[in-house]
Amino acid sequence: MGILSWIVLGLVAGLLAKALMPGKDPGGLIITILLGIAGAFVGGWLGTELGIASFNGFTLQGIGVATAGAVVLLVLYRLIKKKT
Repeated sequence: MGILSWIVLGLVAGLLAKALMPGKDPGGLIITILLGIAGAFVGGWLGTELGIASFNGFTLQGIGVATAGAVVLLVLYRLIKKKT
């Protein structure tokens, strides 16, 4: 899967993460989408390393893993921003 596909998947994952975790984010929608892109990379890497997922394109499994990574990063981001 190319870098452009990861970015698009990250955009989708970021929007899904925002839908799953509504509320006021310290950075707004743009930061949430960027976290989604990072979450796609983190979730994809972890999924591949753990043998949970193999990413050959846009599949429900790939979107789920990327969204899970985005939710984790969004939770961490909210915790860090709350403390500062």
